[in-house]
This record gives sequence, structure tokens and C-alpha cells, in this order.
Amino acid sequence: MRRRRVWRRARSMHVTTFIAILILLLAGAVLVVPLAGDAQQPTSLPRIGFLAPGSLSDPRFPRFVQAFRQGLRELGYVEGQNIAIEFRWAEGKYDRLPGLAVELVRLKVNVIVAGGSPAVLAAKHATETIPIVMVGTADPVATGFVASLARPGGNITGLSLITPELVGKQLEILKEVLPKVSRVVLLGNPANPHYAPHERHAQDAARALGVRLQLLEARDPSEIDKAFAAITTERADAVIVVGDTVFMDHRTRIADLAERRRLPTVSGASEYAEAGGLLAYGPSISDGVRRSATYVDKILKGAKAADLPVEQPTTFELVINLKTAKALRLTIPQAVLQRADRVIE
Repeated sequence: MRRRRVWRRARSMHVTTFIAILILLLAGAVLVVPLAGDAQQPTSLPRIGFLAPGSLSDPRFPRFVQAFRQGLRELGYVEGQNIAIEFRWAEGKYDRLPGLAVELVRLKVNVIVAGGSPAVLAAKHATETIPIVMVGTADPVATGFVASLARPGGNITGLSLITPELVGKQLEILKEVLPKVSRVVLLGNPANPHYAPHERHAQDAARALGVRLQLLEARDPSEIDKAFAAITTERADAVIVVGDTVFMDHRTRIADLAERRRLPTVSGASEYAEAGGLLAYGPSISDGVRRSATYVDKILKGAKAADLPVEQPTTFELVINLKTAKALRLTIPQAVLQRADRVIE
């Protein structure tokens, strides 16, 4: 009888130990399964598509990228930590933009930042659902990107440069520097959607100032030389360069061609004056790129592009290149020099 009680006690202890081990194993399994699930499904970062017509080889574009990242940092976003950015560059070839826009759509980015009207147009054709933040767009209403500045509608919002309206001011400044100017060429790229609004405003301003305006076009770098040859034939007094990526990429060449023909130039971006153009008057593009980050932030937090009003620039910069003025044997009036935000000597 004693041996039987001992055997029963031993068997009871083995059963108790087995149950305890089984409980521990089951508890471990409960802990391990969620961890394995977390490893298989990491939290994905919000993705921003950045579509631009230019090239990183152009010194100004890294500056724009830096401005965009700075704007994001100011709002608490750090690339690679809590946000991802997909950059796509068209290398100055507008026909590449549609394909690059489709790439970003396939990547299922949360928002697309599009620099310049050609990039906005490509993104618009690629998606009707992904929000698009435009930067450097001249007249988004005239180009059909938004219904109005206050109520954009659709999936596009962002910042407008209002440069078509500024072409009149550029012509006024040119008239101050060259009081006897009578023939002015408007050099533009018809492949850029914002060229048409520039043309309309330039025509109105020229009529008001009693200046004859001639339109010359260049769709690619090979046509720039032909345009300047035509300018010489027409005996123009000055040139207004409409903002465009093709022209911006070749701004030094344009400045050289103009100086060789003794032609003063005026444009909307300070980069033209830095490259040798005589005058530049317009808003800062870098500041617009930085400010575009606020739209990205609002959209990532749930705002709809249709409900975010389009912003317009509030500050403008007048840049004068005195070195070019000297080469052209021009004297810049003191009244114009006093208004300059920057003088290049």
C-alpha cells in the first residue's frame, strides 16, 4: 500500500510539472506571435513624390531640394525617419515628365510636389486622386489647374508665382533704364503652359507703354541661337525672357548671346541676373519651394487639396547686374538703383 501511495504521488508531481511547462510554452507563444507579426509588417513612412523638369546638375536645383527639406524640418519631418521622398528629374526634357509622373503614381505616394507648370500638367494627367502641390506655377487659373485661388477644387493646390502680371512691371523697369526703348522681344517656350498668360499680359503692358512687342519662341536649346539671330534681324532694343526650365538651364548662354548683341535682358528669376542678365524682378522660387512643405504637412494630416487656398508671393526682389550694365555701356538711373534689393558688381 505504501509503494502504491508513493507511485501515485510521483505521478501527480509529473502531471503538475507537465502542466506548468505547457502553460509557460503557451504564454511564450502568445508573446512571440505579435512580435513576429510586427516584424513582417513594419510601419510604412508617408511618401512624397517630388517632380521637377530640371536637372540636379543645375546648381539651383540642389538649392531647391535643400529649401524643401528645410521646410519639412521646420514642421518636424526628417527624411528617412518619419517621411520618405521620391525625387524624379526630367533633365530639362518636358516629354519625360508624363512618364515620371506615372512612376510616382505607381509608387502610391501620398502627395506629389510638382515644380513648374509642365510638371503640374504631367501630374494632373497622371492622377485625379493623389493630391498635387504646385510650386513655381505662373497662373494656375488661366492654365486650368484650379477653379479659383480661394477654392481650388479637384486635387491641385499650392503656390502661384503670378509672374504673368509681373511682366508688365518688368517692362516698366526696362523703360526706366532705357527711356527710348521702342522694340522689345518676348522670348518664350510655347511648350510651357504658362507662356500664353505671359504673352497676353506682355501685350497689354506694351500697348500701355507705347512699346512694340515682338514674340519669339524657342522650344529647345537648339532654337535659342535661332531666336537671337531673329532678334538681331528685327533690330530689337531689349529682351524679356519668360521663365522656363529650358531657358534657365541655358541662362548663361542666353546672357552671353544678349551681351554679344548689346541687348539688355530682364526676367523674373534672380538666377538670370546672376548669370549675366541685366535685370531680374520677381518672387523667390526657393522660398516658394520651402513654403510648399506646409501644404504637404496639412495634406498628410488629412486636409484636402480642394479646400486649401492657393497662396501668392508677397515679397519681390529686384536684382541689377552692374557688370553687365557696364559691358552694355548703360547707366542705371539712381532711382532704380535705390529700389534694388541686390546689386551685382
